[in-house]
Amino acid sequence: YLRIWQAIRHCNIFLETIQEENVAPDLNSFERQRWIGEVEFLKAYYHFYMLRMYGPIPIVDVNASESSEPEDLYYKRMHVDDVVNFISNLLDQAIEKLPERITDENTELGRITKPIALAIKSRVWQLAASPLFNGNTDYIDLVDKDGISLVSTTYDATKWEKARDAAKAAIDIAEANSVKLYTYTNDRYNLSTQTKTQLNIRNAVTERWGDEVVWGLSNSYFVNEALCMPPLARGSNVDRFQLQGVWAAPIKVAKQFYTKNGVPIEEDKTLDFSNYMSTRTAVTSERFYIEPGYVTARLNYDREPRFYASLGFDGGRWYMKDGVTGGSDENGMYVQAKNAERSGVGHFTNWNETGYFIKKLVHWESTTNSTNAPTWKAYPWPEIRLAELYLSYAEALNEVNGGSSEAIAYLDKVRERAGLAGVVSSWTNFSKSPSKFQSQDGLREIIQRERLNELAFEGQRFWDLRRWKLAAEYLNQDITGFTITSKTAAGYNVERNVFNQTFIAPRDYLWPIGNHEIRRNPLLVENPGW
Repeated sequence: YLRIWQAIRHCNIFLETIQEENVAPDLNSFERQRWIGEVEFLKAYYHFYMLRMYGPIPIVDVNASESSEPEDLYYKRMHVDDVVNFISNLLDQAIEKLPERITDENTELGRITKPIALAIKSRVWQLAASPLFNGNTDYIDLVDKDGISLVSTTYDATKWEKARDAAKAAIDIAEANSVKLYTYTNDRYNLSTQTKTQLNIRNAVTERWGDEVVWGLSNSYFVNEALCMPPLARGSNVDRFQLQGVWAAPIKVAKQFYTKNGVPIEEDKTLDFSNYMSTRTAVTSERFYIEPGYVTARLNYDREPRFYASLGFDGGRWYMKDGVTGGSDENGMYVQAKNAERSGVGHFTNWNETGYFIKKLVHWESTTNSTNAPTWKAYPWPEIRLAELYLSYAEALNEVNGGSSEAIAYLDKVRERAGLAGVVSSWTNFSKSPSKFQSQDGLREIIQRERLNELAFEGQRFWDLRRWKLAAEYLNQDITGFTITSKTAAGYNVERNVFNQTFIAPRDYLWPIGNHEIRRNPLLVENPGW
């Protein structure tokens, strides 16, 4: 965290210095204002970054002078609401100075724009309105040295109104600048509907500067595709000494995705997943999801397209452009993950611990089936996608007006792209709780599950579970996987414990300030439980 405070100091130095007329006289007024806006954005973002981690933090709006007395360098932690308002106001200042879109795409993609700043403002108010910081009585004793409360323990409904308005403003300006949900339309290879739907989902993340990207991190290209993708049957030339395919998802995340009917596996009244580790043999009609004739777990059948787009598993298809001559998805590559098989335990430095591989983050046009080593098609990390903004808006709408039909409409935009029917149709026809979407609590659960599925493996689950105050429920569930040391289907498809995950509430919702900082700055107080 020290580097974050150093970055904030650098922002303050820049903003203080740039006001002097003789500084950078070659800058025209437009570029000067743009630079100021970009640095104001960074200053706000760094404070937000710390807020998510530590909760109430000091606000460092002006640097202390070099001649300051030691006591002038002691900063107090400020109330969360004060920090949120400071960040929000600073983002508003930045937004006035930023361009709506990048015009020089050859050199400036990734620079901050109005849509990016508004999207971060949406995240700020979403965090402020969520249960972690909005009426959380766990923090009733979190006070500073003067006894002043640092977190609101009384619920404030207006925060969700601000979150709603911030999300809608971000959506409106993004859509006005041609941002839209990505869909795979240039079908050069006569692909099946199933594969095209999977590419809708995968390419929304991996397509370089795709239609859906609100903020792509131009200095953070994703280069870890090899860690996600295993060697595959029917091709995939791979050096077995590479750390390939070692990033793993636990079974609890695989269970999180919907059935093919668009509802949770525990709610579907037409499909039985009670014995989800039982096995059966894939049939020809399932060939775009699972290799026909392959025996794999019940959990891998009858699932939504996002399951198959996001995860690779024993027997699961893994479409890549070069998987079959001519780019076809017929008779394509698939995973063999049992012991001694191509994707399984076969080298002491190279295996997937749970048996679930992260397909979603692998670009479909990376070259993996050639006589040479794989050539991975890196892409700028999509820090914010339009789908996230739709889901954030739906969440806020439901909190303001429980069971909101407009919230459902925005959920359905995301579901349609993912190959699912709408919420009302899916729950009415297939859920054991057919009216769930009609209540605020029920729709909240649906929205949260939708968000976990749509944004899986994109770095949002970690923060969402905290702000929802659900981390103690989800992160105390053990990490489990398949029995990867087995060479048979009967032995492999048995759930085994990998790691006993532990989350201590309320302690683990916030990072510790630490003894070193507490002793160095007598105005600081520690977070609860540390």
